[in-house]
Amino acid sequence: MTNRFFRAPLFGALLALVMVGTIAPAHAAGEDGEFDAIGHTMDGNYLDFSPFGKVELPRIFLVRKADGSIGLDVYGSTKQALLTGDYVMASSYADEAHAEDGYGDAEESAYGEAGYGDAPADEATATQEAISKGKHLYGGLTRAKGDVIVDFSITRHLLFAWLAILILCLLFIPMAGKYKQGIGRTEAPRGKKMNMLETLVLYIRDEVARPNLGEKTDKFLPYLLTIFFFILTCNLLGLIPFGATATANITTTAVLAIFTFIVTQFAGTKDYWMHVFNPPGIPWFVKPIMIPIEFLGLFIKPFALAIRLFANMTAGHLVILNLIGLIFAIRAILGDGAGWGTAVPSYFLTVFIYGLEVLVAFIQAYVFTILSALFIGMAAAEHEHHGHEPHAHEQTVGTEAVI
Repeated sequence: MTNRFFRAPLFGALLALVMVGTIAPAHAAGEDGEFDAIGHTMDGNYLDFSPFGKVELPRIFLVRKADGSIGLDVYGSTKQALLTGDYVMASSYADEAHAEDGYGDAEESAYGEAGYGDAPADEATATQEAISKGKHLYGGLTRAKGDVIVDFSITRHLLFAWLAILILCLLFIPMAGKYKQGIGRTEAPRGKKMNMLETLVLYIRDEVARPNLGEKTDKFLPYLLTIFFFILTCNLLGLIPFGATATANITTTAVLAIFTFIVTQFAGTKDYWMHVFNPPGIPWFVKPIMIPIEFLGLFIKPFALAIRLFANMTAGHLVILNLIGLIFAIRAILGDGAGWGTAVPSYFLTVFIYGLEVLVAFIQAYVFTILSALFIGMAAAEHEHHGHEPHAHEQTVGTEAVI
């Protein structure tokens, strides 16, 4: 009974920490106390530790200078890039800053079209005002003289993707060393960490890879394990206080889907390509319709992989943030009392959805991995046709529909 008494406050404190890590950055993302759920889920060139403050990330640009030469500009932060005078804010954000200072639409338009040169206020003053309000963190940068060819700047989603890679290296490199020593092969695994990781590895091997890849499991298992643990780690990092979800970025999920696409095509057998460009068992007059469909299917499958993971991870965070946003919305409409009354049910609903998000983090990593295994297995399989026995393509479509 005593243990339960002490565990309950501890559990409540942990939930409160999670709530602070979710609410505070979301609340601070909006200007002047405005709740900004979208801004919290988007990528950015800063880490948000509100209410303690924000940490700007380095900006790196490959540029073409005014004289036509190519160079690399490196700055410690967005603020530093602006203060050098080499970069200015994108017109829409600069116009917005001047509009807040009382300038009319005509003056704003002239300011934007003139490239900031004919601004009603001094450009340096406008930049200082934007920095003081924190608006420079949410706007794009353009070079004052010359062009930006590629923006190599570090973003928080990229930083958390690197963190996921680092965590996986710290977990699995020592584990690989133990396997080389025979621990886990000729004798039982040692330690909770090794047992937990081996459970997941064996599950992916026996329940995901082998049913879809058969004898070719060992060839593609390293790739499947890599994407599973990377996606899972990124998903879970997005649930910690002040964290960011790299898999809620369409760029990250698209790159993962492209890798699956490349592996699938290289795994393709002659029979696989025959099903694409000369589907067997189909009347000749239907083939002109089926061939384009099968060819488009090569690209639709990885596209669906990318969108599915991106949408699920983004939607979960938006649901949590909008449940919290109800508190602010009702408080603004009905007053402080109604806001405090809304906080209680919103809190428990948020905790429930947060727990559901932990489950979704595992499910989405599993779904992406099993679909990748299905696509690779379909391409690598040696098809045999006997009567109306369904071939690998039909089995894959059926399994994907169930998922």
